[in-house]
Amino acid sequence: MPLFWRIFLLNAVVLIVATALLLGPVTVSTPVLLTEAAVLTVGLAAMLVANALLLRVGLAPLQRLTRAMNTTDLLRPGHRTAVGGRGEIAELITTYNTMLDRLEDERATSSARALSAQEAERRRIARELHDEVGQSLTAVLLQLKRAADHAPAGLGDELRQVQETTRASLEEIRRIARRLRPGVLDELGLASALKALATEFGGPGLTVQHCLDPGLPELDRESELVLYRVAQEGLTNVARHAGARRAELALRRTPGGVELRVRDDGRGIGGADEGAGIRGMRERALLVGAELTVEPRAGGGTELRLAVPVPARFPAHALVPVRPVRTSAPSTTPAAVRRSAPAHAPPP
Repeated sequence: MPLFWRIFLLNAVVLIVATALLLGPVTVSTPVLLTEAAVLTVGLAAMLVANALLLRVGLAPLQRLTRAMNTTDLLRPGHRTAVGGRGEIAELITTYNTMLDRLEDERATSSARALSAQEAERRRIARELHDEVGQSLTAVLLQLKRAADHAPAGLGDELRQVQETTRASLEEIRRIARRLRPGVLDELGLASALKALATEFGGPGLTVQHCLDPGLPELDRESELVLYRVAQEGLTNVARHAGARRAELALRRTPGGVELRVRDDGRGIGGADEGAGIRGMRERALLVGAELTVEPRAGGGTELRLAVPVPARFPAHALVPVRPVRTSAPSTTPAAVRRSAPAHAPPP
């Protein structure tokens, strides 16, 4: 029965009962007797209680729907309101759940396109940094060396200082290019890329340990890229904001796939709202049907967990494939990393 008719009939019953009491044998004297006042009070209280209970039961599904609307987050998909009530209320809840399905699929599609475009732009910038800027600075280094060898003693020392500054700038450009598009991920696989990432973030003030299970399941290229980017963003947050001295990067096999963990002993997230970095990680996790959890650790610090199913649960859209870009700079990959290529590395 529609909501309008249920509320109308409820109020009609209350009015009919009140009219029946007035037309019945119950009379009201002047002045009102105590027994008559008691009968009227009890009757009015009973009608109000019945009206309140019936409205509460009838409108309870709407209250649940209101709470769901206030707490829905498209970056945490899958939560739906249980269909309750009858008629228009059940139809409203069903329509809301259908709308959430459509919004989540549309958001996943737009996120996939945006992140694919972002990865393509990263590859383009990394290639230009390596091929254009890197080669130009290498030529400048050679010219500075030639000039320093033929210059007088005082001028030669200054030219060598400029040469060292240029060499440091070249290394910084190569480091930025590796972060934008790590060639080790395409060439040697995820395990080697994560080891190189842990080594890169480690330093005098932060010790980063890595623990990677052997025999990891076969992962598609999109899942490997999501795991690498989430690990990169997690370690970046640790280095910039956590004030930690120790961090751990772990990749373990689970019954349903793999799980990435980034732990630290820093100040923790506390009650702070999620920033753009964490929301970006959630966007990436949605692309492969993964679940991201960021929570404080019991002993202090923060723990980030990313559970990736195998095979990946892609959304209804097709993710634009990310093609590897190879550069002619084998020297930028550490020899120790080249020797530790995992057995599950994807073919070139």
